[in-house]
Amino acid sequence: MARLAQITPLVPVTDVDRSVRFFVDTLGFQIGFHAEGYAYLTRDCAAIRIVQAGEGVDLRDQKYLQSCYIDVEGLEDLYRELKPQLEKLPKGRVKLPFIQTYGQREFHVLDEDVLLIIFGEPVSK
Repeated sequence: MARLAQITPLVPVTDVDRSVRFFVDTLGFQIGFHAEGYAYLTRDCAAIRIVQAGEGVDLRDQKYLQSCYIDVEGLEDLYRELKPQLEKLPKGRVKLPFIQTYGQREFHVLDEDVLLIIFGEPVSK
């Protein structure tokens, strides 16, 4: 019987090399594969595939906003680990940990284009 193993977002970016550096240096991902115009990045059981956007597409335009949600075990530990790099990002690119009305504790990071990366875990009862 077939079993789905994982779902991996495929995200267009304006500069694959820059995005690889962001995911590796800021968010702690590792390079699984990197070639011109494409990269596959992993961290623990999470993965993302980034691909060069078409010429002339300005992904910083909010109409192209995309997001991916990464479920985390130990959100506060992850935030503390990433905090030194997150503090180097321009103002407005990071939303500090907070509790959502739907019972998740989250923090948000916006990449150089308009990919909103949401890290979250359930709030303990």
